[in-house]
Amino acid sequence: MTASSQSDIDYADRARDVLGFSRWWQVAAAAVMMGLISPYQYVWSSIESPIARSLELDPTGLGFVFTLFVIFQAGSQFPVGWYRDRHGPRKLTLLAGVLAGGGYVGLAFADQLWQLYLLYSLGAIGVGIVYTVAVNTALKWFPDRRGLTTGVGTMAFAGGSALFVPYVRANATVGGYPDVLRNMGILIGAGILVGAVVLRDPPTGWAGATDGGENSDSDADATEPAHARGKQYTWREMIRTWQFWLMYAMFIFVSGAGLMLTAKVVSFAQNVELNAVTATAGATLLPIAGGVGRLVVGDLSDRVDRERAMAISFTLCGLGLFAVVWFGVTQTSLGFLSAVVIATFFWSPQYTLFPSVVGDYYGQKHSSANYALLYSGKMWGGIFGGGVAGWLVTQTSWPTAFALGGVLAVVSGIAALVLREPEE
Repeated sequence: MTASSQSDIDYADRARDVLGFSRWWQVAAAAVMMGLISPYQYVWSSIESPIARSLELDPTGLGFVFTLFVIFQAGSQFPVGWYRDRHGPRKLTLLAGVLAGGGYVGLAFADQLWQLYLLYSLGAIGVGIVYTVAVNTALKWFPDRRGLTTGVGTMAFAGGSALFVPYVRANATVGGYPDVLRNMGILIGAGILVGAVVLRDPPTGWAGATDGGENSDSDADATEPAHARGKQYTWREMIRTWQFWLMYAMFIFVSGAGLMLTAKVVSFAQNVELNAVTATAGATLLPIAGGVGRLVVGDLSDRVDRERAMAISFTLCGLGLFAVVWFGVTQTSLGFLSAVVIATFFWSPQYTLFPSVVGDYYGQKHSSANYALLYSGKMWGGIFGGGVAGWLVTQTSWPTAFALGGVLAVVSGIAALVLREPEE
């Protein structure tokens, strides 16, 4: 899907007529909420240790907290998306504020492992709600700039944690972490509740989209871009297309490769005997490179074939992982860090490219449920990036496990070349 397929329709004016203000405020509110929930994924490693020491917990048992987060964050999105497409984002977003904010506040008072499991899982559902609402706000209000606007939201999720890290690192001690969690929980909850007041969905047909039925307005259809006037697929119709299943496999492969790098870059660096400064720098660069990559590649995908953008991005991610292995084994610190940046920069845009393609192929009417179903592949990618990758390391070696991740990413890049819009 190229930008050249767009018509001359002024979606900005249409949205302003509906909202009474610029549609960019919808994306801004969504991005702020995405930044607020980012600590659940990106700051856990900083608070895990003081919690373990304070409650005298086994690190292995505590490590399962993050696994539950991935399962509930990704797994909750399909029912959330289904509900949002039918009833709008406001009630769901209010619930997300209670769950995500309350989860952190509750963690400040937890003194048992099961309480940590329960509270982080409830918070993860809140994160899943915000993620679904935010990404699909862009899809629904910006049929002409899907890549850029989903990039803004997902960049905030990747990079927003950078604003929390200095505060958390300075205060995440055995005695101080409860205050850290409580203060962040209050901020997260309040910010999401404010966002819930701003967000709303466009009325049906505001962009000229139809359900493809016999009663469609053919004159209106003729003025719309192909993806706006085409069939609006339900999730049941979507899963009957081969494109969905190919993208699902691609999503698992790419997310598995990227999540392995995210979770294990420090361990890999230590294993190949790179110095501690290099290992720490690699972990620090990850969210920055990921956030910038989502925005840059997402915007680029609005100007070129989105499938071509996927093919190039995922292939370069795989090549970047091969370079991580090469420079790690040869103990070249600067090369290693450069490779980490390249691999992450081109991995992270999957969270911009896939929702945009889902909107292009299957329409915006059911986009929340449709993308949420595809996003569930993150659960399987997380299993590969965590448990399976750890098993591979024990059976083979760190370089071999990371090289396999590179292979998966390259395979996804090649597969993108055969994607095309479903035939109605």
